[in-house]
Formats: sequence, structure tokens, C-alpha cells
Amino acid sequence: MGKHETKLLNIGFNNGVVASRIIAIVNPSSSPMKRLREDARERGLLIDATQGRKTRSIIITDSSHVILSAIQAETISNRLLDGGGARININTKEQM
Repeated sequence: MGKHETKLLNIGFNNGVVASRIIAIVNPSSSPMKRLREDARERGLLIDATQGRKTRSIIITDSSHVILSAIQAETISNRLLDGGGARININTKEQM
């Protein structure tokens, strides 16, 4: 078994996303982003991490999941760029 270190990015209300899986952080106000949200909901790939608050950013992952956050997109982007995030160790089985 090997160890793999993963960085969790805080997206608000004690919710975290694996930073290396994020491909985009966008503002939710445009029509294409509203369609993206509805399409993800229909496909079962929408994760609402707003705790009932207004959606201020949409995070898109490499697995096509769409995550709603109540934190501004700029704030999340700054956290990602600043390296702010909890590091966790995950034990993984090495493939042969």
C-alpha cells in the first residue's frame, strides 16, 4: 500500500472539495451556468453545498459533478491559488 496526500479546499460550511479534481470555478448568474446547473440536477451530478443560502459560485469537477457553494467564486479561487486547504493522507493500494 502507498500513501497519497490530498488537499481539500474549503468551499464553505465545513464542506470540502479535493482541489486536484476542480477544473473550473464560475459565477452562477449567466444563462449557460443556470442550464449547466439544471442539466447536472437531471443527471444526478449536482451537489448543493450552500446550506440553503444563495448560490454564489459553481465548481465543476473532472468527474462532471457540479457543486454549488455560497462562497464567492473569487474567494474560492484565491483559496485555491494561495494553497489554503487541509491536507489529508489517504492510503491507496498500488496497482500492479
